Amino acid sequence: MTVEPRVSIHPDSSVLMAAIAARLITKLVDVQDTYGEATVVLTGGTVGIGTLKAVADSPAAPAVDWSRVNFWWGDERFVGAADPDRNVKQAYDALLSHIPVDPARVHAPGSTEEFATVDDAAAGYALELADAAAAEHAADMSDDRPEQPGALPRLDVVLLGVGPDAHVASLFPEQGGIREKNRTVVGVENSPKPPPLRVSLTLPTINTAAEVWMVVAGEDKAGAVGLALAGANPIQVPAAGPRGTSRTLWLIDENAASRVPQQLVRKDAAGA
Repeated sequence: MTVEPRVSIHPDSSVLMAAIAARLITKLVDVQDTYGEATVVLTGGTVGIGTLKAVADSPAAPAVDWSRVNFWWGDERFVGAADPDRNVKQAYDALLSHIPVDPARVHAPGSTEEFATVDDAAAGYALELADAAAAEHAADMSDDRPEQPGALPRLDVVLLGVGPDAHVASLFPEQGGIREKNRTVVGVENSPKPPPLRVSLTLPTINTAAEVWMVVAGEDKAGAVGLALAGANPIQVPAAGPRGTSRTLWLIDENAASRVPQQLVRKDAAGA
């Protein structure tokens, strides 16, 4: 079951990133209390990486057992592993190199050193997700354990930025990635935003997550945010598509919120 999104508006991007960081730390602690480990899907961009820096700087960060957090990415540039444009590299610089992560729990999409083509990299990432799902299934001793593992592990929180064109991850308006219904991961060959080659989770994969957090700042995103929250078609406005199974949060600053439907602000902003 999916639920309607809730909107939380913050005065500016600095306050926004600090608030997301605090939410994320609390959420990971709560999930670890329930399952013993937690899984988060990271995003890049100014807000995504700024949030990771805010987590690293938070005095509450040690409350999380970082050695039992599984890290994935919603998308990645298909470039060299050391390329500064890589979301993974930026995440290491901002957070992962500052906390005691288990390297086996950090699942980075493959680079050009590892795979010959972007489609190969996408297939490799899909296999890694399936392997994690199988390991999770094998460790499940509960009475309601399914007979067979699925294609995806449990995703507790997915963080997603939004582009001015309303793309999320590397799912762009009208392109094949946002239309994909069967695969868990796709290779993108014609990204309108450089670099053109990318690996991305698909919308059906994103929508298996318990919680999806849309993290957005800036007036240049206001049109995309407004259209998404007004219920636009995800093919034209990919940001309209993500929905968590238990919660969907739009965590945005006042600039990005300037075109949010007022009924959503009145209904959700205070209680999100």
